[in-house]
Amino acid sequence: MHSILKTSFAALVAAGITASSAAADAHALSGELNIISDMSNPAPRAVMEGLAADFGEMHPNLEVNLTIVDREAWKTQIRNALGANPPDVVNWYAANRMRPYVDAGLFADISDLWAEPEFEALASTKGAMTLDGAQWGVPYTYYQWGVYYRKDIFDQYGLSEPTNWEEEMANCQTLLDNGVKCYTIGTKFLWTAGGWFDYINSRTNGYDFHVSLASGEVEWTDPRVAETFANWRQLIDMGAFIDDHQTYSWQEALPFMVNGEAASYLMGNFAVAAMRDGGLTDDQLDFYQFPVINADVDYAEDAPTDTFHIPSGAQNMDAAKEFLRFVTSPEVQTEINSGAGLGQLPVNANASIDDDKFLAQGFDMLSNNAGGGIMQFFDRDFDAEMASVGMEGLQEFMVFPDNLDDILARLEETRQRIYN
Repeated sequence: MHSILKTSFAALVAAGITASSAAADAHALSGELNIISDMSNPAPRAVMEGLAADFGEMHPNLEVNLTIVDREAWKTQIRNALGANPPDVVNWYAANRMRPYVDAGLFADISDLWAEPEFEALASTKGAMTLDGAQWGVPYTYYQWGVYYRKDIFDQYGLSEPTNWEEEMANCQTLLDNGVKCYTIGTKFLWTAGGWFDYINSRTNGYDFHVSLASGEVEWTDPRVAETFANWRQLIDMGAFIDDHQTYSWQEALPFMVNGEAASYLMGNFAVAAMRDGGLTDDQLDFYQFPVINADVDYAEDAPTDTFHIPSGAQNMDAAKEFLRFVTSPEVQTEINSGAGLGQLPVNANASIDDDKFLAQGFDMLSNNAGGGIMQFFDRDFDAEMASVGMEGLQEFMVFPDNLDDILARLEETRQRIYN
């Protein structure tokens, strides 16, 4: 794919504007723009190559040099790459995954970009790009989490989408009374339990508290954390989750929902393809936002976000900032997140999405009803070691909830060792 954005860019030129800043002079940028990207899988690679090619065509006096590295290898290479002779733009992740490079002075503060009017359309992701009151990058794609459920089973038992915790538990009890588990889940590889903690904790205590806990600023033995686990335990004690979930991967837990033994799955939108492949139709499947637990806190949502950043040692800061304006513009966002591109959600609220009901629901939810903030998911928001120990504890709690005091003491000991 030479240029995935050819059509949209041509339309923009015809309209007399650019895909980035209407005030920008397409011939003003010069020199070199060096980009290192970890978009190494086939579809993301084609998207990144298209972005580089189109941006180069927009700025003929600018030489755009793109280097694509393996996504997993980049996780260990990025620190060295940001040191001596850094590139001008790099890929990374949002929220606390930025923290080591912000604290080391390796990412540039780009709060001036976020102050521009065009960036108001990215408001739902601003919190995820903010550390210490400043913004350190821009998002380019994300996807929603939420409750995917068997609409036909809900209809069979006269259930409607719950909006609060009481309705959630009432639905669950009706399902259990009819021999259907409320939720499937596979915690064999731990991380799926992190999604449940993210939602119950943020719905109980709010986004700011959740972020403070993830940053090591709150003790795991804090009574507010205990309240989160008490809410979670209500479901565990009801028998809401499938049995022996610790023996299943997330994929191995899918047949319980496909076969109607469980009615719903708290999961990311990537699971929809597997549900459809399993034989479920869109008439059988639907989606709802995780319900309110504490009416005093706003909705916060898990929406893992991939990002672009400018190294603090970038040699062509003007071109780097213009590239970030370009990649977050509504036209480019529409193109790169389409089914022909990444097949995910655009981060710009003025972008368009493919004709898919789950993408449409996720885009509406994240753009218009995620005022609490965007979480990146447990294993991205927490320190890597804290996340590993934490997810082990979360799985243990789901299997042996009576162990909670020991689990929290262990997590608190880990927090003190890592953060103090």
